[in-house]
Amino acid sequence: MKIKIINKSKHELPEYKTAFSAGMDLRANLDKSILLKPLERKIIPTGLYLEIPPGYEGQIRPRSGMAFNHGISCPNSPGTIDADYRGELGVILINLSKEDFAINDGDRIAQLIIAKHETITWEEVERLNSSERGDKGYGSSGIK
Repeated sequence: MKIKIINKSKHELPEYKTAFSAGMDLRANLDKSILLKPLERKIIPTGLYLEIPPGYEGQIRPRSGMAFNHGISCPNSPGTIDADYRGELGVILINLSKEDFAINDGDRIAQLIIAKHETITWEEVERLNSSERGDKGYGSSGIK
């Protein structure tokens, strides 16, 4: 699949790091470093603009190393980039640690995954088919 992209950043295009990677790393495109204080959220620009085909979406996900090692995550994970959005990709980051965290130009800050999705139409009914689970939710399947 080909995706049209405009790269206004100072960095190379995102790329898959291994043959079977699902996501490509997005980099911060900054004129100066950004300090993310504990529990603070900021939108980090990437300098990238996409034209995603209809029937697909871009998903922004946290990088596992940043989450585990530094407590940096994406609070709306996965974030969705709709096929009709043409603005700059921004990544919302949150600092869940107790330490300040500096984001520098070129840092890999999130992953981008392109995923297929369905567009649905609603069918209003009076009753849903029954299932074994029924309306049991939130922990009803047990702990072990």
